[in-house]
Amino acid sequence: MSERARRPTVKEVAVRAGVSPMTVSRTLSGGLNVKPDVQQRVMEAVAELGYHRNENARSIRPGHSSGLIGVAITNIANPYYSTFALGVEEEAALTGRRILLGNTSEDAAREADLVGDFLGRRVDGLIVVPAGTTSAHLAHSQNQGVPVVLASRRIDGLAADSVVLADDDGAHRGTSSLLDRGHTRIGYLGNALSIFTGGRRYAGFVRALEERGLTVDPQLVATNQQTVDQAREATRTLLDAEHPPTAIFCANNRNAIGALKEISAQLGDGTRAPADFPEIVSFDDFELAELSPVPISVIDHDPRELGRTAARLLLDRLDGGERETPPRAIELPVSLRGVR
Repeated sequence: MSERARRPTVKEVAVRAGVSPMTVSRTLSGGLNVKPDVQQRVMEAVAELGYHRNENARSIRPGHSSGLIGVAITNIANPYYSTFALGVEEEAALTGRRILLGNTSEDAAREADLVGDFLGRRVDGLIVVPAGTTSAHLAHSQNQGVPVVLASRRIDGLAADSVVLADDDGAHRGTSSLLDRGHTRIGYLGNALSIFTGGRRYAGFVRALEERGLTVDPQLVATNQQTVDQAREATRTLLDAEHPPTAIFCANNRNAIGALKEISAQLGDGTRAPADFPEIVSFDDFELAELSPVPISVIDHDPRELGRTAARLLLDRLDGGERETPPRAIELPVSLRGVR
C-alpha cells in the first residue's frame, strides 16, 4: 500500500473527535463557528492520528495536492446536473475537498479546454459527463497522474471508472408501458444517437417495439434536440403529421418539457381537448411534471446519488488505495412511476 493510502483520513479524525467531517474541515480552516472546546478535541485527534491536511502541505507545486476536484457537466441550465453536482460536492466535502464546476454545452472541444483549465489548477481528480467520444484529453489527464471518473456516459477505449444509468432497461420499460396501454404509434424525442445515453435509450425504445412485432416509423422519430425549444419544434412537427403519434417517449427531461410546452400551447386555442394529445413518458423527472395537461410517467432515478457514486469512485482512487486496480463500471437502476 502506498504512503498516501496509509495516511489517516478526515473521516477518521472526525470519529476520534466525535464530530462531523465538516467540523474537522472548519477547524483546520480557522475554526469559524466552531466552539473552542470542540476545536481542541479536533486538534487532539489530529495530533493522535498524525493527520496532515493536504492544504497545510500545499504550495501549488507539482506533487502537492490542491484539494480540488474538477467536475465537467454538459448543461448547467438543467436542474438535473446541478443536483448531480451537489451530490459530488457533498461527498467531496467529507474529505475536506472542494469542486470546480464547468459547463461544456455538449461541445467536445470546449470540454477539452475545460479539462486543460482544471489541470492547470492542479485538481486532484476529474469527474466528467462526456460531451463526445474523444478521449485524448482525458487520457492525458490520467497520464499526468490525475484520475478520471466518467458519469452518466462512457467512452469506448478509455480505461476509466464510470457510473451510468440503466438507460436501455429504463427506455424499454417506459416504451413497454405505453404499448401495454394500447399505443402502437409512439413517437420518439431525444438527443443525438451518437451520444452514449441517446444511443442506449433509443435501443431500449426499439427493442420494446420489436418485441411486440412492431417496426419503428422514421416519421415518428426526432433526434438531435439539445434544448427545450428544439424539442418543442420537433413536437410540433410530430403533432402536425397526417397520422400523429398517440404517445411520445422522451429520452430526457429537456425533450419532455419541450413536448409539454407545445402541447399546452396548442391546447390554449380551445379547439381540442387533452384527450386529443399524446401521452408522455419522460426519461428523467422534472419540476412540476404533475401539472402536465396530458397523462405522463417518468423513468426516475436520483441524480444526487449518481454524483455521490462518481465522487466515491474518485475518492477511492485518491485516498483508498485503489490507484492500481482495473477500471470499475457501475450501472445504477431506474424505476418507472406514473405522475398523472
